[in-house]
Amino acid sequence: MPRRFTLAEAQGLIPRVDRLLREAIEFKSSYEEAEKQIQTFQERVAMMGGVSVDRERAMEARTLRDGAASQLRNAIEQVQEVGCLIKDLDVGLIDFPTTYRGNEVYLCWKLGEDAIEHWHGVEEGFRGRKKIDRDFLDHHEGGVEE
Repeated sequence: MPRRFTLAEAQGLIPRVDRLLREAIEFKSSYEEAEKQIQTFQERVAMMGGVSVDRERAMEARTLRDGAASQLRNAIEQVQEVGCLIKDLDVGLIDFPTTYRGNEVYLCWKLGEDAIEHWHGVEEGFRGRKKIDRDFLDHHEGGVEE
């Protein structure tokens, strides 16, 4: 069973999740840049038959890509170890499982937001976000189940 969070628990994790998410986004960017360099080298090899291609730079790009991929995986794993779900890495969208009126729902946070102020049903996603109101606060059950 996935961990379920109270609003206070999830909110307390935002500084850590924010840092890890920013790292993951940076590593993803580094990975994509190195991947573009590798594609450029491969295109040159295909066009020129390998003549005058700087193989050392190609190997450097592969090393950078592989390192960024490893760091990206590690950052994503650290976010997941917290117990939250990465819904969209590009925009920094995170969901924290919780319960509301006996149903599993997600507390929804987006990179750049100061606090968790929205929730949505499991099937609804970001577009179904609703503002956390008094009714939600009164009937939100959360908990520290693992």
